[in-house]
Amino acid sequence: MGTMRDVEIVWEDLLEAFDNPDSDVAYFLDRETGEIFSVPSDYEDEDFWAEIDANDERYLRIPGFDYEDERLLLYEFIRGLDDEGLKGILERAFEGKKPYGRLDEILSFYPDEFEQFMVIKEGLIADRARRWLEEHDLFGAVAEDDF
Repeated sequence: MGTMRDVEIVWEDLLEAFDNPDSDVAYFLDRETGEIFSVPSDYEDEDFWAEIDANDERYLRIPGFDYEDERLLLYEFIRGLDDEGLKGILERAFEGKKPYGRLDEILSFYPDEFEQFMVIKEGLIADRARRWLEEHDLFGAVAEDDF
């Protein structure tokens, strides 16, 4: 266990990084300053990547929102729906790959369910972010009133 550094991490920024579905963007947390920054994954600055690699204790890459998370989220959400019609539509829609864009389209007609989905999604992302902070001994760095 490393020592707890006294840094402030902005919870909202961390959640935004965890909510990043775009593999073309890499988010990092600077453990020493608490700053969260992003660069294109194919950023062509060798000095930058050398610095990141040489200081992997300091610069932690933040995992984005991946396909598995998305499927888990959708499964949870669909399971909890009362509207059987909507349940059927969503189950059919998500038998395909990469469902993301279609979800927003479908749920735009169901504002209550859309809100419910966003609450579940935020909860899932917050849980992942908390676990990730704990794994990296950074749990205390987030301002408590952000939870």
